[in-house]
Amino acid sequence: MEFTVYILYSFKTDKYYIGHTGNMDDRLMRHNGGRSTATKSGVPWLLKYTEKYASKTDAYRREMEIKAWKSRKMIESLIFKHSSAGSEHPDH
Repeated sequence: MEFTVYILYSFKTDKYYIGHTGNMDDRLMRHNGGRSTATKSGVPWLLKYTEKYASKTDAYRREMEIKAWKSRKMIESLIFKHSSAGSEHPDH
């Protein structure tokens, strides 16, 4: 199974959300369906960036690494450096 680290953006709240999942389509529907308390207030969410990983552990580590940056500028740099929604990180 492949796992995805993803970055979502909400125009409504002007915020980014970072997560990981084994099913990107289902996860995005859950976020936009208001079924996640962490993202309910930002609906609709746009998928801005993805990275693929072979293991859940690796995906989780990468999610935590990005979240630890605590820097909107670094997150936006990552998104724009590797293009937009659906792009795969070139190293994975």
